[in-house]
Amino acid sequence: MSTFQNARFYTTVNHMKDLPPTRAEVAFVGRSNAGKSSAINTLANHGRLARVSKTPGRTQHINFFELGNECFLVDLPGYGYAEVPEAVRAHWVELLGRYLQSRQSLIGLLLIMDARHPLKELDRKMLEFFRVSRRPVHILLSKADKLSRQEQSKVLALVKSELKDYPDVSVQMFSSLKKSGVEDVERVVNGWFDQYMGQPATDEAAPPEL
Repeated sequence: MSTFQNARFYTTVNHMKDLPPTRAEVAFVGRSNAGKSSAINTLANHGRLARVSKTPGRTQHINFFELGNECFLVDLPGYGYAEVPEAVRAHWVELLGRYLQSRQSLIGLLLIMDARHPLKELDRKMLEFFRVSRRPVHILLSKADKLSRQEQSKVLALVKSELKDYPDVSVQMFSSLKKSGVEDVERVVNGWFDQYMGQPATDEAAPPEL
């Protein structure tokens, strides 16, 4: 059984003060229509672990999934399009930003992009925002099944070229429908956990709510 298939729902939070103490976390983030929830379900081999909806923006909280051995997956609110009140959208932005900036146990980010529309403005802003953390980012170009093999190769080469100045960023093709690319994601994430868990543990208290 893969690491992801151990995933079990742990908790959901809507405020920084409620973040649970953890040793190591890998977070999923992406535009609201990029296929983030589908990617999580595919990796976990669990069709209903993360909520999938035809309406973008349904992930409105930070959801934690326990993997065992003090490791967690974290599903973050999608950014970009979402038909929600502006006050709710502003809260998502603040919650997402504060988590990415201050969460000490966050060891890496899985950034989901639609392979047909990669590196949109908000994706680039996310990369720049997270760059200062010096933590690794692995990009999943989702919905790869919508492209031909030739188109996939072209898109992958283009994205890699665009990211040549980001040494901590890697990228791959991924399809939830075809379940392709799963092994590559597992290898990357397991490497992050193995490297981090070999370090001494540090106590982390949840940041206070401002």
